[in-house]
Amino acid sequence: MDAAPGRRFSFYTADELLRNRMLQSADDLKPDYLKKYLLSDAHGKLHHDSPHQRELHFMARIRRIEIENFRSIRKLDWYPSEGINCLIGPGDSGKSTILDAVDLCLGARRNISFTDADFFGLDVDREIKITLTIGALTDALKNIESYGLYLRGYIAETGEIEDEPEKDAEAVLCLRLTVRSDLEPEWSLISDRATAQDASRNLSWGDRTRLAPTRLGATTEYNLGWRRGSVLNKLSEERADASAALAKAARNARDAFGDDAKDQLSETLGIVQDTADDLGVSVGESVRAMLDAHSVNFNGGTISLHNSDGIPLRGLGTGSTRLLIAGLQRKAAEQTSIVLVDEIEHGLEPHRIVRLLGSLGAKEQEPPLQVFATTHAPTVLRELSGEQLVVLREAEDHHNALLIGSDDDIQGTIRSQPEAFLAPSVLVCEGASEVGFVRGLDQYRVSKGKPSIAACGVALVDAGGVSRIYSRALPLQKAGYRVATLRDDDAKPDAAQEAEFEGRGVIFMWREGKAIEDEIFACALDNAVGELLDYAIALHGEELVASHVASVSGNAVSLHDIQVAALMDGYSAAHRDVLAKASSTKKNPWFKTVTAMEKVGREIIGPEFRNFEKVFKEPVAAIFSWATNAE
Repeated sequence: MDAAPGRRFSFYTADELLRNRMLQSADDLKPDYLKKYLLSDAHGKLHHDSPHQRELHFMARIRRIEIENFRSIRKLDWYPSEGINCLIGPGDSGKSTILDAVDLCLGARRNISFTDADFFGLDVDREIKITLTIGALTDALKNIESYGLYLRGYIAETGEIEDEPEKDAEAVLCLRLTVRSDLEPEWSLISDRATAQDASRNLSWGDRTRLAPTRLGATTEYNLGWRRGSVLNKLSEERADASAALAKAARNARDAFGDDAKDQLSETLGIVQDTADDLGVSVGESVRAMLDAHSVNFNGGTISLHNSDGIPLRGLGTGSTRLLIAGLQRKAAEQTSIVLVDEIEHGLEPHRIVRLLGSLGAKEQEPPLQVFATTHAPTVLRELSGEQLVVLREAEDHHNALLIGSDDDIQGTIRSQPEAFLAPSVLVCEGASEVGFVRGLDQYRVSKGKPSIAACGVALVDAGGVSRIYSRALPLQKAGYRVATLRDDDAKPDAAQEAEFEGRGVIFMWREGKAIEDEIFACALDNAVGELLDYAIALHGEELVASHVASVSGNAVSLHDIQVAALMDGYSAAHRDVLAKASSTKKNPWFKTVTAMEKVGREIIGPEFRNFEKVFKEPVAAIFSWATNAE
């Protein structure tokens, strides 16, 4: 049995072959691989039910998104995942633009208005092009008569799109929205074969309606009524025939209004009546004010959901509406399975964010929905894996959508430091004392009128030790973040990891063999050292501080000895060294918490910073120069 001339045999589904009587039964398909191909879905899963009755669930998936010259995006080429695709990145980086592009290209709208502002850089001479490659097609979308000329093959392993479907490729359709300087949108399916034949067509309106994504946003109450394209109409084939009841209600409303209006508008009605009589215009014995039958428009959208007290559910809060619509969309996934959510966290408390993500399939092995979302909430990041998070980065002439990834190191950072993924720049600190040190100095600088590093887009990450500092920094760097590290030098990190990081990152560290406590005690003036010692005693008690001094000095010197010597001659280099080592003992260290070192930075080091030695001031100044001067 040969395929139709000029077409590959893989265009045909088993249903089409049977309908066209090209074979008597599915058993006639030969060779065996061809039978398996024609009776399987896009993922190679064999269906054993009757070919006459077989119809795949409508689980469409967008395989590729291409955007050119649309708003803030000059060019983007992205292959999203089948499940949740949560876009993160700096403000105004184009996250919402991607959601709008999908909505405009695939949504079922008859009237869409574009302006010059929708063109990248307001350049209307460069047309807007939004192209979506759609896979997991139903038999209706693979119908030869309707779409045969436009069916193409998608190879998931390489991302390549063949113009003609192949046996080992998934059948896909490429839908393109084009907007030129006349601002008129044009939708069309594209393929090289169609171009060669000068053929053009769009998806049918019915198919567009079934493919149209559901958008959870400020107007989701639209989906709480039986309106065209609403999620309620996708849950089942049931429809309420309300025409008779609505017509009767409209007549009753017109009559009731007319009785009330007779008294309320009597003067105006009298003038109209007299004028009509004077002019010989026949209006009957009396003019009445009634509801215009042509202006009272009742349709299916008039029916909406109400609670048990008769209050419309559209009055629910934004968060509750989003939750309900997400749940209903999940139920309707067999009809359409693409959801758009701008700012997932909007209107929701943390525990309800978790519920919404669960309803969208965040924790499921087989994703029930394909979700395109944006967020700026740490709670959302903690609930998602690195395989569901996509960082949007703007390069010189294009945008990149980079998958965070899910190895243990990056997943651990997502769980413990989600804020880091919401900032353009990250300073990875060896431990809590470095985080507190930078925070405290930053707070002091802000009190003096200087910009905070947070305002400059810098997040701080506690690596939990020098051995983990590049396990945290490298994945962030590879995901396109601007990253620097701050570490002690009393213990060394992995040399290979540091060398790999240094090629594109910045490393801040203290002098060879020194820790942060060594540098602070060595470089501060006597009054600052005295304040540090007083603060340690206030935190931990004089007895513990004295025991630490005695222990690290091998009982060669006591806390009392150091204090007496300081009154006479200041703090000697030897005594400073003892205090530095005593402050950083493994058990009960004096300042190795964010809170303690934050106060040290804000109240002791900050006010005395100009008096510290140059070898301390230079690296600290470099840290804040990097933080406040993003590249």
